[in-house]
Amino acid sequence: MWLYLVKRIVLAVAIIVIAVTLLFLMIHAVPGDPVATLLGPRATPEMKAQLYQQMGLDKPLAVQLVTFFVGLLQGNLGFDVFSQRPVAAIVFEQLPYTIELIMVSILWAVAIAVPLGSYSALRRNGVIDQVAGVVAVAAIAIPSFVMAVYALLVFAVTLHWLPAIGAGEGFGMGLVHLILPAFAIGIGWVGYISRLVRASMLEILGENHIRMARSFGISEWRIVSRYALPLAILPTVTILGVGMAWLLSSAVFIEVVFARPGVGALIVNAVNTRNYPIVMGVVLVTTFLIVAATTLSDVVNAFLDPRIREKL
Repeated sequence: MWLYLVKRIVLAVAIIVIAVTLLFLMIHAVPGDPVATLLGPRATPEMKAQLYQQMGLDKPLAVQLVTFFVGLLQGNLGFDVFSQRPVAAIVFEQLPYTIELIMVSILWAVAIAVPLGSYSALRRNGVIDQVAGVVAVAAIAIPSFVMAVYALLVFAVTLHWLPAIGAGEGFGMGLVHLILPAFAIGIGWVGYISRLVRASMLEILGENHIRMARSFGISEWRIVSRYALPLAILPTVTILGVGMAWLLSSAVFIEVVFARPGVGALIVNAVNTRNYPIVMGVVLVTTFLIVAATTLSDVVNAFLDPRIREKL
């Protein structure tokens, strides 16, 4: 297990280096002059030259990339060109709001989807299974930002049950303000995970070791909870790790719709103003989160299923 963990960490570091390099090149390939955007049409050549030097854009692209990685190793992500504050401080001020939104969304989705998928597998082709299948497909098909708009119109504007915008102050109000955004992101995952758990559970319930457990007179509840469910949730753990990119992209739209703080609104504003240090800081942090989530899901799968350790 320790050897597997070391291999996965080395692989994760390599992925981060490659991903950050590609994203760095892509950001610099975006059309438009960031200095002209920041200073406006009345900027003098001297002002532009000074800002080019301050942002390091007067150097060759390879030198800029090396300088960025050197600063990264020192914990320096650069400075915001507007406020001159450290990029790391700005990003990590907004990141907890996004992490909070993603965690609440996926926790309530998993809490509903896993029991629903398991029950649908045990009562295959029953009324609940058929209804759950139709609802799941509908939930998967509706994009999160569309669900956010309709939830906002129904529960906030029409019924006045829940707040429409902001993150709220304090623990209680923060949870209330999370209900609609977390619902908009998590509802699709309820359908997706429940169908995935159902399919995996049906496959596992037909395997030989399950039949043998039943022949020994072990109760159905113990068979499902101890022998079938730990294996049935393995694909779900993998999908949650890989789906971190989907969750982050959904959070960007949801934070804009509900006017919530977070890295979503931060990166949208940074892209519009060509604020390269902020864009790179957000991209770096989100890339790290995606790779970390994927690595964690692989490690959890390897812990639950020892056969996976031998495949790397």
